[in-house]
Amino acid sequence: MKELPPLDGLSHAEKNALIQGLWQELQRLQAEVEKLKQKQVKKTSRNSSLPPSKGFKPNQIQAEPPIAKPNEPLGQTGGGRTLSQKPNQIVVAQAKTCPHCGVEVALSTQQLRGIYERIELPLVKPQITRVERYGGTCQGCQQTYEAPVPVGLEPGSPFGPSVARVVTYLRYCHAVSYQRLSRLMAELYGLTMSEGAIANLLQRVHTQLAEPVAQIVERLRSARLVGSDETGARVAGQNQWEWVFQNDQVCLHVIRPTRGKTVIDSVMAGHCPQVWVSDLFSAQAAHPAETWQVCLAHQLRDCQYAIEMGDDLFAPRMKRLLLRAIALQRRRHTLANSTVEQYCARFRGSLREILNLKPKSVEGQRLLKRYQKIRAHLLLFLTDETIPPTNNSSEQALRWSVVFRKVTNGFRSDWGAELFAQVRSLVNTAQRQGISAFDAISRALSSQQTDWLLG
Repeated sequence: MKELPPLDGLSHAEKNALIQGLWQELQRLQAEVEKLKQKQVKKTSRNSSLPPSKGFKPNQIQAEPPIAKPNEPLGQTGGGRTLSQKPNQIVVAQAKTCPHCGVEVALSTQQLRGIYERIELPLVKPQITRVERYGGTCQGCQQTYEAPVPVGLEPGSPFGPSVARVVTYLRYCHAVSYQRLSRLMAELYGLTMSEGAIANLLQRVHTQLAEPVAQIVERLRSARLVGSDETGARVAGQNQWEWVFQNDQVCLHVIRPTRGKTVIDSVMAGHCPQVWVSDLFSAQAAHPAETWQVCLAHQLRDCQYAIEMGDDLFAPRMKRLLLRAIALQRRRHTLANSTVEQYCARFRGSLREILNLKPKSVEGQRLLKRYQKIRAHLLLFLTDETIPPTNNSSEQALRWSVVFRKVTNGFRSDWGAELFAQVRSLVNTAQRQGISAFDAISRALSSQQTDWLLG
């Protein structure tokens, strides 16, 4: 029925039939409305803060492997390993006679037909230095004495710095357990180390890394921009939190029992950065910085969730605006300043228009209320090329921590958690300076060449 018929011309029975039909239609529509209200969209890594490991991964279509031609190597076209610039030895293979007929051939007539390398690992054995220390009783003063020993060979642990850096690297950069680490050292290096000896060695490393990490803290407390995030940690059977504070030059990890603002206050120690980059967690929102850039990666996922929940007015336009603003930030170094200013003015105008919309969906209304409160913190990065639009760097710094937690199920002692945070601070800071993890640990434990920590 498209139009309501004239009611005056209907009989009593026809009116009853019309009312009954309209009532049935109303019941059907109400049932559909209730069904839509109860519709639940499953949260995934695409529309929420859930990590990709929590999501369901569909089966991938397996492509048929390429058929290799005779004498043609498999793999990517144009691939291959880069030849070493400093080989240990060079073998020159030149023929003296023809392999077909046996006639002598001149070396000057031969051309280079191929070049390749053969790589072998040397057998690793521990270098053991035994110290025989003598002493006695002085005939003059009747006091006992012991002969001095060379520097680095003082009494104490039998394991030197080279063992300490290998154990630290394998433990905290590859999540090797104490049991497997003991077996690895015995089978690969021929060095017998009990699990207790490994624990004692790492406790000494914990003390040695205090000074390099203090330099990282000092540098962080003078930083102009700080990005921060946190994730769960398990220490001695208790739930705690691992925090990260970082920028493009330095990265600091700390593990604390709380997720509150007191952690930020203790780490920053009164320092007030110009810019803070984080998500909307309440402790992060109470940052000490002058200005705050909200992580747009989180907001894009929330917009996607609202779209999947049925919002077709507010969330789609907001998501499109944020994506365009992020794209501008990535290529603004290729544009003239006047062009960038025009784009920024256009984006701010679009933001005002979007925030004046009246979405009807619950999720759209929720996002509108949120963005009306933080509108000044959404597009702050457009004012400065050095401000990132997302907090992805902080999340990436914590990614290995999450893997380590899943592999090891946490830490059994407070000093173990502190040592892990020290190593991650050292490694992630070194990564920002173009230094490998093993090299950074080696430098820190040898107390040499730590100027890169001070910038």
